Amino acid sequence: MIASSDAPLLLLDGDLSVVAASFSFCRAFHIDPASAPGSVVFALGAGEWDVRQLGSLLAATASGHAAVEAYEMDLKHLDGDIRRLVIRAQKLEYGDDEATRLLVTVSDVTEARIAEALKDDLLREKAVLLQEVQHRVANSLQIIASVLLQTARKVQSEETRGHLEDAHNRVMSIATVQKQLASSSQGDVELRPYFAQLCQSLGASMIRDHNQQSIEVTGDASTVTADVSVSFGLIVTELVINALKHAFPGGRSGKITVDYRSQDEGWRLSVGDDGVGMSKATPGAKPGLGTSIVEALARQLHAEVKVLDAGPGTLVSVAHTSPAAIIGLASAKPVERAV
Repeated sequence: MIASSDAPLLLLDGDLSVVAASFSFCRAFHIDPASAPGSVVFALGAGEWDVRQLGSLLAATASGHAAVEAYEMDLKHLDGDIRRLVIRAQKLEYGDDEATRLLVTVSDVTEARIAEALKDDLLREKAVLLQEVQHRVANSLQIIASVLLQTARKVQSEETRGHLEDAHNRVMSIATVQKQLASSSQGDVELRPYFAQLCQSLGASMIRDHNQQSIEVTGDASTVTADVSVSFGLIVTELVINALKHAFPGGRSGKITVDYRSQDEGWRLSVGDDGVGMSKATPGAKPGLGTSIVEALARQLHAEVKVLDAGPGTLVSVAHTSPAAIIGLASAKPVERAV
């Protein structure tokens, strides 16, 4: 049975001499099948099997004190070829027979280890390239934002200046989203600190007097995948920009609150303010760009957008309550904290 095995096998006695060797073992390691039986395992071939640690493990297995589960070693041939082997050995029980027998299996994992090393090298190269791309994207966004801001300062039309400033704020928020995702070493993004950094960036570019106006972020410890966090970040950006533009006219004081909660498969993102409240819509008026963006993102998340009169102020809620929750939402740990 040993001789005809397709796997490289050795049957050793208590003195670690070869009782039988499979033809596959002899063929794989260039050993004469006729000379193997009776030879001490360390004398096989040109002595390349004479490895001190292997001998200690086999001796311990023969005495019943241990078993070789997966010992890895390098087998060095005289021609310079080095093979990576995984050795397994176990003592066979023959009932009342006092003869000691060890069954040794040898697996050549050289190609597998080379493939693993190549895969690791490719992953490291990919990480370096991704980091370089992220760096270039961040620089490009900063340049675009600077050009928009400089152009806004030069134009005479107030309407054009407003559109350019809106574009600048959106680019800056996207840059913040990109920076947050690039710095995240994990696949999931915790939303509360993510929203806090995003709102801090928006406040820095749009709030002139931080004693008069502020943005607060509250919520639980929910995490989502990077793809979902991008959609959430863009929704928060549009709603916060809209609130800063319309809720506090004439430098009026007030606060914007961004909140996120999830429970089971449902979740709710809300952005509210304590400003002047909603104005009456003009009949036939088309929704603005920000509203269209929020509604499109909400549809991607299978969520519903509601705009409510908070009295005072306005509350915009984006909620998902369907049992078929989007892939990527993780469980929440209810932690009441404010930033």
